[in-house]
Amino acid sequence: MIPDVHSTPAGWGIRPILFSLGGQPVQSYAFFVMLGLTAALVVYYLDTRGKTVGGSALYIALAAAVGGILGSKIPIWVANVEAILAHPGDLGLLLSGRTIVGGIIGGALAVYLTKKRLHITQRLGNYLVPSLCIGIFFGRIGCFLAGCCYGTATTLPWGVDFGDGIARHPTQLYEALLMLGLFAYSQAVKDDYAPGELFRRFMIVYFAWRFLAEFARVNPVSAVGLTYYQIVAIAVVLLYLFKNVVRDAVGVREGGS
Repeated sequence: MIPDVHSTPAGWGIRPILFSLGGQPVQSYAFFVMLGLTAALVVYYLDTRGKTVGGSALYIALAAAVGGILGSKIPIWVANVEAILAHPGDLGLLLSGRTIVGGIIGGALAVYLTKKRLHITQRLGNYLVPSLCIGIFFGRIGCFLAGCCYGTATTLPWGVDFGDGIARHPTQLYEALLMLGLFAYSQAVKDDYAPGELFRRFMIVYFAWRFLAEFARVNPVSAVGLTYYQIVAIAVVLLYLFKNVVRDAVGVREGGS
């Protein structure tokens, strides 16, 4: 089962309520997710401005956004389908929880299907990488403040108590720092790679990181001693490595003919 680690007990988190607006509390997680989505769209717009033909960039951006949102939610809905059916009027069950892993995969799949359907041959994946990185960066800041996606117990000096008196790995900040570094790197070199190559490398790096990070996170073991996310991470890394092998093999054959 896919765990919904965005559900936390009362009083949990560093600052679950960021501020109040008109007497209404604004949750840190929701605020930073929206900030991340906005930042991602702005970065993508600025990076693709003047580099596209027709409306390709707009279609790809919309596909990535819609696919990412659905991909992040559908696995959580499936995991909690019994509770959702038992309480059909509870919007909290429908809106709570999302998975970045599912969001990335859903976004990538939606872009692929959209390009197939609209016969778009332009490859803008390299320009999606900085947007993904900055979006995930802000999202993980929200996770840290809310106390979701927390790590296992640690004796390291930077361990954080999220509410149970136990110092834990701030795995949210680990990923936020990684994403900030990848954002700076991808923003600087996005035009230096062959079309789509930077995106392929991002998928390999991110999911390899996620596989390793799971050893420091609190998630139930799904099978063969691994968590659900580790199994998905292995599949994605192998997929993108395999795509590269096939591409290189085709290139060798074409070069020899």
